[in-house]
Amino acid sequence: MPLSAAIMFAAGIGIPLLAALNAQLGVRMGSPAAAAVILFMVALLAALAVCVTLGPAALMRAQGQPRHLFLGGLLVAFYVLSVTYIAPSFGVGNAVFFVLIGQLVSSAAIDQFGLFGARQEALTATRATGIAVMALGVWITQRA
Repeated sequence: MPLSAAIMFAAGIGIPLLAALNAQLGVRMGSPAAAAVILFMVALLAALAVCVTLGPAALMRAQGQPRHLFLGGLLVAFYVLSVTYIAPSFGVGNAVFFVLIGQLVSSAAIDQFGLFGARQEALTATRATGIAVMALGVWITQRA
């Protein structure tokens, strides 16, 4: 569990870094869409290297999977494109603030209903209060 938490913490650190770096690349290139293409090319190469190292046979099983499970790729593209376009004028902090609020709401719904095979975890009053406190903390951070 501690390793999982550390990895996810590092991934969380990467989200605003990704937003800032790709937004700046989009500004410098004069095209946020082109910056997103570069980001996805680098990401594809990195993911492919890991997949080949750990066992590329799993890629062959993609063909038989339910099509709705591939929507994650569209959601990643939406995130990257939207943050790359919006962050330069809206601010990385503001952009990530709304991303975090969206993540809190969405993750609570996914857990509450056990959507997409996730472990079901009821949205109790204590859990809802914790989410609200987290959202308030993010909001206070942006106001400081």
